[in-house]
Amino acid sequence: QVQLVESGGGLVQAGGSLRLSCVASGLTFSNYGMGWFRQAPGKEREFVRAINRSGDRTYYADSVKGRSTISRDNAKNTVELQMNSLKPEDTAVYYCAAAPGLGAFVREYNYAYWGQGTQVTVSS
Repeated sequence: QVQLVESGGGLVQAGGSLRLSCVASGLTFSNYGMGWFRQAPGKEREFVRAINRSGDRTYYADSVKGRSTISRDNAKNTVELQMNSLKPEDTAVYYCAAAPGLGAFVREYNYAYWGQGTQVTVSS
């Protein structure tokens, strides 16, 4: 049974930082590209960042350009999203997802497994 468990969300003031973590189990982690998506209230889920399975290629959404990094540790089956200079519009539930294959994927349909999400709330 594949499980992706996110942690690290919370309430933070605008301008602050958060580091989200996702631990994967039940799959061969190094065979999967990993991604972070988010869904704000009343909005569709959107892509944030992705990393390929070897960790040498990443993609980001324009909305988080220059304010975020993604990293992975294949030995620990973890992927992390560092978010800096947070804005109120970053408020959302953040989801970790796993996509089989070589790439770093920006489309939801590439992802086979999803976590339950972690809430990030940025106050102004």
